[in-house]
Amino acid sequence: MATLGVMSPGLHVHQCTQLLRAAIQSGSCRTLHMSPRSAAKEYYDVVVVGGGAGGITMSARMKRKVGAGKVAVIEPSETHYYQPMWTLVGGGAKKLASSARPTSSVIPSGVKWIKSEVKGFDPEKNCIRIDDDKEISYKYLIIALGLKLQYEKIKGLPEGFNYPKIGSNYSVKTVEKTWKALQDFKKGNAIFTFPNTPVKCAGAPQKIMYLSEEYLRNTGKRANANFIFNTSLGAIFTVKKYADALLEIIKERNIQVNYKHSLIEVRPDLQEAVFENLDNPGETKVFQYEMLHVTPPMGPPDVLVNSPVSDAAGWVDVSKDTLQHKKYPNIFGIGDCTNLPTSKTAAAIAAQSAVLDKTISLVMNNQSSSAKYDGYTSCPLVTGYRKVILAEFDYSLQPLETFPIDQGKERRTMYHMKADMMPFLYWQLLLRGYWGGPAPYRKLLHLGMK
Repeated sequence: MATLGVMSPGLHVHQCTQLLRAAIQSGSCRTLHMSPRSAAKEYYDVVVVGGGAGGITMSARMKRKVGAGKVAVIEPSETHYYQPMWTLVGGGAKKLASSARPTSSVIPSGVKWIKSEVKGFDPEKNCIRIDDDKEISYKYLIIALGLKLQYEKIKGLPEGFNYPKIGSNYSVKTVEKTWKALQDFKKGNAIFTFPNTPVKCAGAPQKIMYLSEEYLRNTGKRANANFIFNTSLGAIFTVKKYADALLEIIKERNIQVNYKHSLIEVRPDLQEAVFENLDNPGETKVFQYEMLHVTPPMGPPDVLVNSPVSDAAGWVDVSKDTLQHKKYPNIFGIGDCTNLPTSKTAAAIAAQSAVLDKTISLVMNNQSSSAKYDGYTSCPLVTGYRKVILAEFDYSLQPLETFPIDQGKERRTMYHMKADMMPFLYWQLLLRGYWGGPAPYRKLLHLGMK
């Protein structure tokens, strides 16, 4: 019978190390907190959920803050889109391809791209669950998931897009159908809708209407077209200054506006759209259309509904001033997925990113955040192929304008800013974490005019 040898100290340490490593790699989020260095494949100082405008912007900023290899972005999509361009794509002024770049090209160097969907949040354990039930642990979490288009809430959609004469600038799958429907227009109603939900870029449902109206004028078809804007809202725009300007344009171009009308059904085989009167629920009206542009209902992504990081409506529950989570101090939100009481636009994300950068810096240094987001957002209201009203405003729905001119007027210069300058700022500055909105420049511009 062989005798058992005495284990050498070196071998004992080696075996314990191997066992510890195996436990970390296969264990739960709780075990991952034992040693971030040992759990490099599963742990990151900063995890950013979402690879859209807010997610890429913040990953670039966070990489400069904590260093390469310590930031991860979780995003399943292979392609990143500059969605504000889709208004012009639907109107035939831009090509869809110009709005797209590979996601790999916008992920900052040194930031880990985790090509997966988020399946759940566990903020008590500082971890999230992704595909294949894999768990990722973090010290700080930034949620930038955007929102969800809900075409299915309209009876007859999305399958109705298989028919002609109907499009939607809000989806990469349907934006080119808008342009096709506009080109094919012959005679009848051109109808544009606004849903009874929060939406991203609330001006976009009108922008395509103004472009379409000008296109039909330029092609000699306007006399045969009846333009109708059916909106679930009670006003044309939330800021009075810009609403007054838009109402003048609507009157001048003979556009019919029906307030409190919500699209509930599309019958594409009959070219009929059914709207509910929100002032008298249950009452419906059927409109025949020759062209129909649908702005879909929108809501939070499914993973946020009933999530511990979200409010009762499913939006990430953050402070409107600091963008820090109201319950979990190491969690932050940015962009469309949050419950910030402002419009959901790329311009808002730019301003939010600068504030959030300051907030996180202070939190990382165990200080209370003094940064404050004023709700700034911008909506370049495209009113024609060479005209834009640049709406800029804050939480109180008061104009917060950058330029020392009357931005309530249609201007060609603002169109070029929308069509040419803003895409450059987006790709070259915002996504690289160098553009935080116009706030620092607004003061300089106004001072220069005094």
